[in-house]
Amino acid sequence: MKPVVEVRGVAMTYQSPNGEIQALDNIDFAVSEGEFVSIVGPSGCGKSTLLSIISGLLSPTSGEVLLYGERNAGSSKKTGYMLQKDHLFEWRTILQNVLLGVEIQKALNPETKEKAINYLKTYGLYEFRNKYPEQLSGGMRQRAALIRTLVPNPQILLLDEAFSALDYQTRLAVSEDIYDIIRKEKKTAILVTHDISEAISMSDRIVVLSHRPGRLKRIHNIKLSCTSRTPINCREAPEFRYYFQEIWRELDIHV
Repeated sequence: MKPVVEVRGVAMTYQSPNGEIQALDNIDFAVSEGEFVSIVGPSGCGKSTLLSIISGLLSPTSGEVLLYGERNAGSSKKTGYMLQKDHLFEWRTILQNVLLGVEIQKALNPETKEKAINYLKTYGLYEFRNKYPEQLSGGMRQRAALIRTLVPNPQILLLDEAFSALDYQTRLAVSEDIYDIIRKEKKTAILVTHDISEAISMSDRIVVLSHRPGRLKRIHNIKLSCTSRTPINCREAPEFRYYFQEIWRELDIHV
């Protein structure tokens, strides 16, 4: 299957008051259509920087990113970005918030509004469409943020620590919800996370980066023998502990 995302020899160097800082060095991997891939690595290894490069928000010092075979030289409508915080505007209703992306793209019309309403109905937020973000739980806010990302119809979802602002119980429930939504919508997803368990439970493959400068250390193909592939069920698979221990050793985290 032809990859929809290709990261080729990507390196990134920043200028700082103390000189150059190399964040990433020679990163190579590809993501196929419909895959869920996670990127893990020690703090400061350039995971979020890499996601910003894939999105086109940052340009690499060297190397390139291809989306559907074309070089990505700027922000692309093929990608949707979901951040750690939901960034919902408190003065806008939930419906107004989920329409924000198409408003910015000047694509707000009856069709896109109907699509947003259908998403709200499908994913349990329709009755809250006229409420404000402060009236929703943290998990519901994250669902609204994902719907906002989906309405412009990106093919590739980029999730940057998308669940880390939530408490543990809510985080498990929301990861289950969002995983289900991504699979139902047949989206390709790349998740940056520091949570090894989260990565294993959600991913088809996991890209492990080294300490800074982030280099590709290993790519794990995740094969779990669970009858129903959901993030919570996957944590009960007998292979789960093996992957966790392998990735933990590779991260070489000193505490």
